[in-house]
Amino acid sequence: MLMSTQATRLAHALLKARMTGTMMPLLSGDGKFSLDDAHEIARHIVTIRTAQGENPVGRKIGFSNHKLWNVYGKGSLTEPIWSTIYDSTVHYALDNVATYNLTKSQQPRLEPQLVFKLARTPAPEATLEDMSDCLEWIAHGFEVVTSPFRHWEFEAADAVAAFGLHKALIVGEPRMISRQSRRSLPQVLGSASMSLSRSAAGSSSLCAAGFGSDVQGSPLQALLVLHQQLQARDDASPLQAGEIISTGSWTNALPIKRGEIWSSAFSQLNLGGLTVSFT
Repeated sequence: MLMSTQATRLAHALLKARMTGTMMPLLSGDGKFSLDDAHEIARHIVTIRTAQGENPVGRKIGFSNHKLWNVYGKGSLTEPIWSTIYDSTVHYALDNVATYNLTKSQQPRLEPQLVFKLARTPAPEATLEDMSDCLEWIAHGFEVVTSPFRHWEFEAADAVAAFGLHKALIVGEPRMISRQSRRSLPQVLGSASMSLSRSAAGSSSLCAAGFGSDVQGSPLQALLVLHQQLQARDDASPLQAGEIISTGSWTNALPIKRGEIWSSAFSQLNLGGLTVSFT
């Protein structure tokens, strides 16, 4: 386990790399860096960012799409990860249209996903149905993810320490969840699909398609997995009412750059897509 001084030093190094948009060596380069070390650094980062005036508003779930485990993490990804998100990193898209500035973003990529807001705190032993009953609203989101590690190559512990690779979450228009729809919500979300398109230099192309079933079977199931993971760790804060949760990408993380406009559309789900221009 890292000493507190080591964790603090690495936390500041990660924050500096984020602020300046620069690369840094893998934390796991010596082969001794563990997930517990990464979570210790993550706790220090929350303390530092909160002291600097950022307010935690929820969590992001990373790598809940099991199809991506062999793409990233050098084989060390065997379950989803999570990280804190802040009022400074969550942006709401009016009428599902937004602009985001990529200045000093380290190798930025885009992940389309669903976002939940909790109206109630889940019970420690909550079931999938209980998690559905705890929701206030659902929305579509684009997460901008970045990596300070070259070529997007890292271990799971590196990703946990580096903010869960979270840079920003762009949230579309929320849709309130009716009492009638809660019972079937896991199945509805699991059967939905979405498409992702990019426009640049006057041309447009379909870049990816994704399925809710790839996200732990359903994004609601991903939320339950997060709840259970947090319950299992003495050093993690449990989910609370009012938190915003991004549930994980429906597609591979796709490289983005300035001048591009990305748009999404759903099928079998009554939820508007997003259009985001990157500058």
